[in-house]
Amino acid sequence: MVNSTERVALVTGGSGGIGRVSAERLAADGFAVVVHYAGSRDRAEETAKAVTRAGGRAAVAGGDVADENAMTAVFDVADREFGGLDVVVHTAGIMPLAPVAQMDLDTFDRVQRTNVRGTFVVDQLAARRLRDGGAIINFSTSVTRLQIPGYGAYAASKGAVEALTLILARELRGRDITVNAVAPGPTATPLFFEGKSQETIDRIASMNPMGRLGAPEDVAEAVAFLAGPARWVNGQVLHVNGGAA
Repeated sequence: MVNSTERVALVTGGSGGIGRVSAERLAADGFAVVVHYAGSRDRAEETAKAVTRAGGRAAVAGGDVADENAMTAVFDVADREFGGLDVVVHTAGIMPLAPVAQMDLDTFDRVQRTNVRGTFVVDQLAARRLRDGGAIINFSTSVTRLQIPGYGAYAASKGAVEALTLILARELRGRDITVNAVAPGPTATPLFFEGKSQETIDRIASMNPMGRLGAPEDVAEAVAFLAGPARWVNGQVLHVNGGAA
């Protein structure tokens, strides 16, 4: 049943990490949530079940973020299940790491396809289909300022995301739709832990002024702020990193 007063959010990459916690956080604020996944429907369904157990409403939809037809179908789920869409939180991305001199070009292309083209596809659909008064929240990274060796391809892709975010905010003039990017620092997610030794993890955590890694919940609070009360924050990159940069 469609509730015409209910706000609706789509969270890409909602099957785990920051995406899952953000979906649950928005549901706690009263949003109906479409939980998107690329490869793990089971984990996306777990997120949706967590939302419904807490009294919220959720639907699950899968697709490659860089495939415009697949993502059109995901947006269609929001229309069919909840009657429209107000907020898009685009957390989906990949982060293979290697020095520039050593990275395989096929891997580089895959990073750009998912992180840059994927953001463009999602943002294009959001710009066409979000209801007025909504919000688009992209995901960048604090590595664009930290300049950590090995992150060249990833940071380059997120620099493109930031440029797209700032321009789209201005292109949507007159519709009361905010467009911002969240740029987390090192955050305790499976994506961050992948391929890192415990020594490396501990060293990165100790570099932060807060003395720890970020938690997905820390980032989800910023997402909830931009999705809800932050109507005068527009065309910005919000660094959520405990003061790392």
